[in-house]
Amino acid sequence: MSIAVVTDSTAYLTPEERTRYNIRMIPLSVNLEDGSYEEEVEITASEFYRKARGAKTFPKTTQPPVGKFVQLFEELSKDYDEVISIHLSSGISGTYQGAVQAGDMVEGIKVHAFDSEISCSPQGYYALKAAQMAQEGASAQEILDKLEEMKKSMDAYFIVDDLSHLQRGGRLSAAAALVGGLLQVKPILNFENKVIVPFEKIRTKKKALRRVEEILAKDAAKYDQLQATIIHANSESEAQEWMAQLSSAYPNVHFNISYFGPVIGTHLGEGALGLGWVKVD
Repeated sequence: MSIAVVTDSTAYLTPEERTRYNIRMIPLSVNLEDGSYEEEVEITASEFYRKARGAKTFPKTTQPPVGKFVQLFEELSKDYDEVISIHLSSGISGTYQGAVQAGDMVEGIKVHAFDSEISCSPQGYYALKAAQMAQEGASAQEILDKLEEMKKSMDAYFIVDDLSHLQRGGRLSAAAALVGGLLQVKPILNFENKVIVPFEKIRTKKKALRRVEEILAKDAAKYDQLQATIIHANSESEAQEWMAQLSSAYPNVHFNISYFGPVIGTHLGEGALGLGWVKVD
């Protein structure tokens, strides 16, 4: 049985990764004052932050139309028997549900929609593992079982400069945003039960980074090897500095750098930093 792997743009896989592992990508869109753009296709992250910085109206994001999924799945049905379609958390977007609906509408191919319950690079970990296993001849069930196993060691934390982006985007309650603003804190956020929630409120970014490192250290001691990604919102130099510090402290953790693209950047705001990781077999 031939298996195709699909993910959405919020995994922020590089074009090289998508090509190497034959991963298809469905883009989400960001709506700015001068129009709507499909991220990773029509607008880059740096272009987005430049446009958003001077905008008078708050950007909005849009999930892919179900028709785009239908079109892709019908195209894949010509060469594949099954699809594993991996998407950002259903608690913050309807993208996963769109894949489910499209899978029910398309004949000739079996679609397995997978809710990553997270986003960004950790979501990309699932897509890369699924594609690697598909290339090695694993069955769809074997791949899905592996993805569920990965959830047990998957973790990610995000540090934002301003909670108002999440609040205005409807991803955080007004009360939580107000409290954060009054205290002038640098909140640490994570995914819990598929939604973004405040994990801890720290007074300075330096202390927040240190707190996230403490959490990483526990898993670095627990597992033989980890894959970890530092994720930044238009602050690559800060990400590089943090990676250099962490790499020297945790030799059993394999670090790389990714970014918050337009859709996730809309909700976290410029200057946000994240760290996600998973156990390596």
